[in-house]
Amino acid sequence: MSIEAKLLEDMKIAMKAGDKIRLETIRMLRAQLKNASLGKEEPLPEEAVLGIISKEAKRRKESIDLYRQGGREDLVEKESEELSILQSYLPEALSETEIGHIVDEAISQVNATGMQDMGKVMGVVMPKVKGRADGKLIQEQVRKKLS
Repeated sequence: MSIEAKLLEDMKIAMKAGDKIRLETIRMLRAQLKNASLGKEEPLPEEAVLGIISKEAKRRKESIDLYRQGGREDLVEKESEELSILQSYLPEALSETEIGHIVDEAISQVNATGMQDMGKVMGVVMPKVKGRADGKLIQEQVRKKLS
């Protein structure tokens, strides 16, 4: 079952259950997916769908940090619930060890020797971990291994 079909099914379930936060989150996500597919004759590939979901999850994480700094625990709770809903549609996150192996492979693949090759390494690593790892974590690992 595709992610979009799962979203539609979960939206129906949330409507019947009266789960407002889940319903709002799924509707927002479906709207983002529809906007991304406008003007395209074919449906979005799964990689693009995962990219949109991970981008929305990242927005929630940033909002949570800002709301915590502002002392708005009510909004932190709401954003946290939305984040957990979004994360349920993403594949399981990679561990730091798995990321390290992928970074090592990329370094040997592009024959990276120092920090000047960071862009090349990131270019190889990011498509492999799309939606399964945070870009900041990957960047830290690449910096550490290239230093």
